[in-house]
Amino acid sequence: MTSISEFIFWVCASLLVYVYLGYSLLLTLLASFSKHAPNPPDLSEPAVTLLISAFNESEVIAAKLENALALDYPHDRLEIVVISDASDDGTDDIVRRFSRSGVRLIRQQPRMGKSAGLNLGVSQATGQILIFSDANAIHQPDAIRHLVRHFSNPRVGYVVGNARYYEKGRESTSAESEGLYWKLETYLKIKESQFGSVVGGDGAIYAIRRELYSPLLPTDINDFLNPLQIIARGYVGVFEPAAICYEEAAVNFGQEFRRKVRIVSRSLNALCRVPAVLNPLNNTRHWFLLVSHKLLRWFAPFFMILMFVASLALWQLPVYRAIALLQVVFYSLALAAWWREPKRKLGKVFSLVFYFCMVNLASLVGCVKCLRGDLQGQWAPPRQKAQNQT
Repeated sequence: MTSISEFIFWVCASLLVYVYLGYSLLLTLLASFSKHAPNPPDLSEPAVTLLISAFNESEVIAAKLENALALDYPHDRLEIVVISDASDDGTDDIVRRFSRSGVRLIRQQPRMGKSAGLNLGVSQATGQILIFSDANAIHQPDAIRHLVRHFSNPRVGYVVGNARYYEKGRESTSAESEGLYWKLETYLKIKESQFGSVVGGDGAIYAIRRELYSPLLPTDINDFLNPLQIIARGYVGVFEPAAICYEEAAVNFGQEFRRKVRIVSRSLNALCRVPAVLNPLNNTRHWFLLVSHKLLRWFAPFFMILMFVASLALWQLPVYRAIALLQVVFYSLALAAWWREPKRKLGKVFSLVFYFCMVNLASLVGCVKCLRGDLQGQWAPPRQKAQNQT
């Protein structure tokens, strides 16, 4: 029994070390030995459709459209489309005020969710390149140019921009923790792009070739499923750090938790929809990146639970007793942070410990929801939920 517990402990501990440290180090090494393609020049200006998904975005949609119209891209080559998912807060009226500037409103009625709305919007889009964006994502003026230049390479199927997060008006522990998390994510995306292909997209800013768009089910997550489908067709994805946009972060950990549960559950479901990407013989490099960056990280909470249970089973051995106590202290810090979070008095140590545990709990819940088939097709952005609670 002791040998079995030790085996479980060390397997889980090794996987956790690999997920949170080993993968970054190994990827850095692999990327350094990979041949990097030179940055493509800005040789062409393909027709682009900017698709903006919106549900009750009256507070931000005007600023978003002003930002879109000010982008450094020929206006006769840029189509701006807002897909309103049966908004009932005046969003559509605001969008119509921009119709003279060429902005097009597509209203989805009744409300069916973002994925169904994108199917509707793409079917009416005219651009060769589709760029997906959120209503509160503000792009840098040159963002589109940085995205589309990569499509001069016929092997490139999608390009992911660099989304940066902030909290409107003030700094919060949630936004600060998300910022640190996103710095690591950005680093991994850069190295993945250098080694093989960036894993997944970003709903705030990513582009694909129009002919590579596949219709979505209501429960699909477009910025993860579409890239998987494109990879399965033999293309690669590129991360472009110079294509920058800014998006408001969740106000508190509770909103961030619900967002991550939704992302994990629907992303796991996306893997079931494109099983070919889980075959290492089809695209070994992308398979390695997908399993290391996403799949093992989503399953990390199961490794954490098994490691804790195994250390308790080995309590009679001093080394494992000490490790078990360290885990108790670590999780106690997270619980203390959870208790203090509504008062917004978390220090950096508390917030980082709590954020780590919160992300893993969200992964656990997301995995369970996916296995149960409990997939959310409609949702409201976190800022709207916060407004409804005030």
